[in-house]
Amino acid sequence: MKYFITAIDTNVGKTVISAIIVKALNAAYWKPIQCGDLDFSDTMKVENLVKNVVTFQETHALEYPLSPHESARLSGVDVSLKDFKLPSEENLIIEGAGGLMVPLNESGDLVIDIAREIEAEIIVVIKNYLGSINHSLLTIDYLKRNNFKIKGLVINGQVTPSSERVIEKVSGCKILFRIPFTEEISSGFVNEQALIARKALT
Repeated sequence: MKYFITAIDTNVGKTVISAIIVKALNAAYWKPIQCGDLDFSDTMKVENLVKNVVTFQETHALEYPLSPHESARLSGVDVSLKDFKLPSEENLIIEGAGGLMVPLNESGDLVIDIAREIEAEIIVVIKNYLGSINHSLLTIDYLKRNNFKIKGLVINGQVTPSSERVIEKVSGCKILFRIPFTEEISSGFVNEQALIARKALT
């Protein structure tokens, strides 16, 4: 089982959702490319939220909190799809960087192309904001047109039934589960939400 966690935009909650799914499925975690926040990376955040989790080192840990292609350029690093070697772990959650169409390099490779390289099924994280319906449907349309296998959608934060109904109906994709907004992300919160995620994913 390999799930690649992507989202409709940046700062939508991929890392928290990844931690919840890692806990729910007793899976390992891998962030192929990290841009910025190297002192408290997404891998470190997951390790902080999920006790005894197995994690794998980022293939590229880049200094600048920018799009991977620009962070790599400023760091003097060449990023190629062939760099990303799938860890030998049966159950693995892979977290993307930013939205699915964030560029990895100047050659046109995108973050979502990592999922194709490693043959991972896609989970799309959605957060409600003005424009999120459009962003959600465009994201899902791209995935479908390019023959990615979509496991389903996860709603993070505010529940908006009218928006969710439209996204499900138009996209034809199922909302797997919903994670409520919380002021404090803690291991207790992750453990609690993992019970909900486990029922949806198994």
